[in-house]
Amino acid sequence: MPEPLPVLSEQASRLVELGLHEGAGLSAEQVHAVAATGGTNALLVIHPGRVRPSSLAPLLQRDGRAGFVVEDMTDVDAFAPIDAAVPPPSALYLLHDVDRGDAMAGWSPDEALPAITGASRTPLTLVEGIMWLLQQPDALERNRCFMTVGSRLRRANGSLDARTPALWISNGTGRDGAARRHAPKVGWCWAGNRHTWLGFASAAARSPLAGAGPA
Repeated sequence: MPEPLPVLSEQASRLVELGLHEGAGLSAEQVHAVAATGGTNALLVIHPGRVRPSSLAPLLQRDGRAGFVVEDMTDVDAFAPIDAAVPPPSALYLLHDVDRGDAMAGWSPDEALPAITGASRTPLTLVEGIMWLLQQPDALERNRCFMTVGSRLRRANGSLDARTPALWISNGTGRDGAARRHAPKVGWCWAGNRHTWLGFASAAARSPLAGAGPA
């Protein structure tokens, strides 16, 4: 399993270093001040309404290679939080007790989601999953990657698209291209399919952080 998360002051510095505060309409001072009010064993997250997966993915790094979104997921930014993963109404918030969900490797998303919520936990959204890896790149390992079933795409008729987002490591095959071998990858899997190398990331809870303004 990954090492403990960096302390919140270090996470705040990382977000500022990447310039994410500017795109989210926050000042560096705000990010640092708000992070100082948080606790321990928590992930500092920018509300998904202020950042986009397509912009976050290229900031991921592994073995000197930048992250990317698979070519057949041009609608990645349209994937939104499901009812079981609604973020707090604050520009910055905390995710508590993040877990990669290795114990559910080999399960399908359709099987994993009710097990996560039945354990009084909440599935991570795609934005949350990427932000976790921005703070803790080693949380993504060969054969120990994860899905973010807290994000789904809803069709015009109200039904859910069958794709579920996931984060794993490219093998550099197919349309990924050899230059992307070992790079972090945002992709998708069918909701009914099982993959032995994909767990299901979840958290114990989300909590708002005052001082950063509304979402």
